Amino acid sequence: MIRSLRLRLMIGAATLAILFMAALLPALQRAFSIALEDAIQQRLAADVATLVSAARIEGGRLSMPDHLPVEDFNLPESKLLGYIFDQKGQLVWRSTSAQDESIDYSPKYDGLVDEFTRIHDRVGQAFFVYDVEIDLLGGKQAAYSIVTMQPESDFRELVRGFREQLYVWLGGALLILLGMLWLGLGWGFRSMRGLRAELDQIEAGERERLSDEHPDEMLRLTGSLNRLLDSERAQRERYRNSLGDLAHSLKTPLAVLQGVSENLAAQPQNREQVQVLQTQIERMSQQIGYQLQRASLRKSGLIRHRTALDPLLDTLGGALDKVYRDKRVLLERDLPPGFALPLERGALLEMLGNLLENAYRLCLTKVRVSARKQGRFVELVVEDDGPGVPASQRERILKRGERLDAQHPGQGIGTAVVKDIIDSYDGELALEDSELGGACFRIRLPG
Repeated sequence: MIRSLRLRLMIGAATLAILFMAALLPALQRAFSIALEDAIQQRLAADVATLVSAARIEGGRLSMPDHLPVEDFNLPESKLLGYIFDQKGQLVWRSTSAQDESIDYSPKYDGLVDEFTRIHDRVGQAFFVYDVEIDLLGGKQAAYSIVTMQPESDFRELVRGFREQLYVWLGGALLILLGMLWLGLGWGFRSMRGLRAELDQIEAGERERLSDEHPDEMLRLTGSLNRLLDSERAQRERYRNSLGDLAHSLKTPLAVLQGVSENLAAQPQNREQVQVLQTQIERMSQQIGYQLQRASLRKSGLIRHRTALDPLLDTLGGALDKVYRDKRVLLERDLPPGFALPLERGALLEMLGNLLENAYRLCLTKVRVSARKQGRFVELVVEDDGPGVPASQRERILKRGERLDAQHPGQGIGTAVVKDIIDSYDGELALEDSELGGACFRIRLPG
């Protein structure tokens, strides 16, 4: 399937141009043949007039000069032939050029003044024939049929040459036309390239709306896209505000329940029930936070973001260094200069923060973050030199919809958030052994 609109239009235009040329070719050949036949007829008529003006009646008999004004009649190898027949159809004279020809022609002498036709000689060669009947010759009564002939081979040769030239010129004209069509389509699609560039800028977050500097035929499309962008932006803002309100409204009751549980914990007889209550409150708090993060960190449908990695590593590394200052963790970086990931900043901050927090918590002394571009994908790798993840647990951790918190309350929420963020960006997450000795989280995202 041809996906290029320009190429489709070009193929359609080329097909129409070829069909037009194919229909034009026989029409031009036919027009040329008719014009050439008319020219041959006029020439033969003029040659008949030459014979008529040269003929004389002497003593009741036809007399022709030895040398005619038209030189072709006087040359034996000439292809212009001249004949004169009497009223009975008997040949009474032939030109020098017709001496060696064996043409079986009998004039009709049926009262028609002139006639233009084709005949064949005894060997099948075709001739054009112009036959004129006269009753007066040199002012005297005389009934003769004066005939001039020319081989049709010359006509066919001219037609063949014209056809070959026609193929060359029409083929050249077709190529020039197709080239001009291609350039014209390129100029016409310049506005489409401008629209595509603006859409790329919107996806990259460099602009919010499409401009009005497009052809009239595309303004309806750009207007619809702008309304869609505005609607999506407004909906996303309302969604985030609603999530913030929900988070605030849920945190207050949970804080009240937490305070009540602490008051109950002061009574020894309630200690066991209070422990269960606090565990469930903590689990509810984590689940609420997890669900809010899932909903708020989904990527936008139309806007594609890119976030620089180094500044986020500075922020997260600085915060984690303070939390785990007793470990004195070394954060290594293996990144190209100015490297950016195709994620929204909030999503990247949440994903990378969870991975680095796990790495800092489980490592011995070293954590390494590396990233690179691989064809159409971007790869991000977070490694540590800790104990790693048991092979029996890896498949369960990476299985879509499986969360560690389902079997270990209060644990594994961060990994589930990471997996959901990666899935929302059509990425892949793999858990491997690191060269440092611990776990290696390998992330691939469409770049």
